Formats: sequence, C-alpha cells, structure tokens
Amino acid sequence: MSLYELVLLAPEGKVEILSEALEALEALSVSVEDADAQTPAEQALFGEPGMPPPQAGWSRSRIVALFAQEEAAREARALLEPQDFFEDCRVVSLAAVPDEDWVRLTQSQFSPVQITPSFWIVPSWHEPPAQALQVIRLDPGLAFGTGTHPTTRMCLRWTAGGLPQQSGRVPSLGRVLDYGCGSGILAIGAAKFGAREVDAVDIDEAAVQATGLNAQANGVTLRAGLPELAKGPYQTVLANILATPLKVLAPLLCAHVAPGGALVLAGILERQAEELQAAYAPYCQLTVADAQEGWILMTAQL
Repeated sequence: MSLYELVLLAPEGKVEILSEALEALEALSVSVEDADAQTPAEQALFGEPGMPPPQAGWSRSRIVALFAQEEAAREARALLEPQDFFEDCRVVSLAAVPDEDWVRLTQSQFSPVQITPSFWIVPSWHEPPAQALQVIRLDPGLAFGTGTHPTTRMCLRWTAGGLPQQSGRVPSLGRVLDYGCGSGILAIGAAKFGAREVDAVDIDEAAVQATGLNAQANGVTLRAGLPELAKGPYQTVLANILATPLKVLAPLLCAHVAPGGALVLAGILERQAEELQAAYAPYCQLTVADAQEGWILMTAQL
C-alpha cells in the first residue's frame, strides 16, 4: 500500500499549530526538521547531553505529514491553505511515497557490533560472525541501549576485560548492579561474563520490562525492577546515564559499592571529567578508563 507525503515549509511560530492541525486531519505521522539542514544556515537545536536546548525551534522548518490515501493528503492541503495561521507557510510538495519493504530497510541499518574481537552484539536477524565466542542478541527497541553507542560499547568492553590496561583479564564482577538499565544490555553482558548475581534497575517501567525480555532471550538470569530493588553492597556497580544525574546519584551509587568493589560510570563527555571527579571526590577517586568519539568511561575502586 502506497503512502502519500505532504511537505510544508513553516516559520518557527507556526510549527506547533500546523502539526496539531495535520494530526487532526488524520495524518498517520508528522515530523519536523530543519529546512536549512546541510546548508550554512543549519541551526543546532538540541544542544549537548544534559544541557538545555539553546532555542525552542528552527527559524524555518520542514514539516512532513504522511497520509494513507492521496485524497486525504489533498484534502488536508486544501483545508490548510486558506487558514489565517497558514500565512508565511507554503506547500512544498504532495507525492506518493515509493513502496518499500520497511522491515528489511530498518533491519539493514543495524549490523553486528564488535565489543572485543570475540564478543559481539548481534541483532536476531543476523548470523553471528565466525569469531564471536560470546554473543548478546539484542534488537533495536524502545529502551535505550543497543550496543551501537560509544558509552554502551565502553561499558561492555570493561565488563569483558577488553580495555588495554586490563590486558585481557576479565574483572571479577561478583554481585552486579546495573543502575539505569535501559534495554538491560549491560546487565546481560555482566551475566554472560561470570557475574554471580545481577540486579538491573530503572525508573522507566518499559525499560524494566524490556530488560526482562532481553535477558530471557539471551538465556541469562537476572532481577529487573524499579530502583528500590537495589539492596546492599555490590562488587560491581554500572551506571550508563548522563553526567548531570550521575553527579546527583554519587552518594547513592557509591553506597552500593562493596569495599574493594568497582564503580563504572558512562554517559560522560570528555569535557565533563573534572566535574564528575569533583562530585565523587568525597567517596572515591574517579579516573578515565576509556575514551571514544568524545565520550569517556570513568572507573573507581572503593
């Protein structure tokens, strides 16, 4: 079945009302992007992780609405153009979207991800590489953490003993806490690399559910739940979140680390290293253990 795409150009002040109108006119989806993307006039909108956006919207936005029938798309255009709020806006195009095998197109964007030469994250529709001795099966989903982001890869590499300073030695993980588990990928990795017991917690119930399902799919045993599930000391505490919440959580996370245990933090930009060290100084001495694409992994032994 073909879909039909209505594309509009609108100034910042008209984006919200146009989006709401398109949804009321039964658009299947409405997306907004910078009309000046890939040009010298392109504007950074979302800012850096943990920082507020520098502005509310782009000065010129391209609004794309998808409709199930051509008649519905044409009717939407005909109804919008005479409205007072359509002033300074214009229709760019109305056209059929070429038929695609959307499942295959989506799947083609996700390939196996190498963590170490023998440890890989492999989507369910791929065969594991021949050299993969340890595999996590994980498909892209609603919860954060598919193994593609540098912060996730660095955490998993530490868990697998794959950092240069570890010299291939798998750390003694013992009892593990994955705080802010997302998809559960770090908890699953810990279970596969010899953790005695794994607790995975998140404030998002969808993440808790995804973690349980992903653990089951990978044949590992762990407990997933809301943050109050975390009890007592752990030999390893993993937290891949962002710098701001990591600073707030410093006393809580450190209180969960057993004497001699390891704290592993990610979601931190290189320029944020000193502020994290300052936040954790009353409890431990954080050091940079790994760096990739502007992100760092910080660890401490308590």
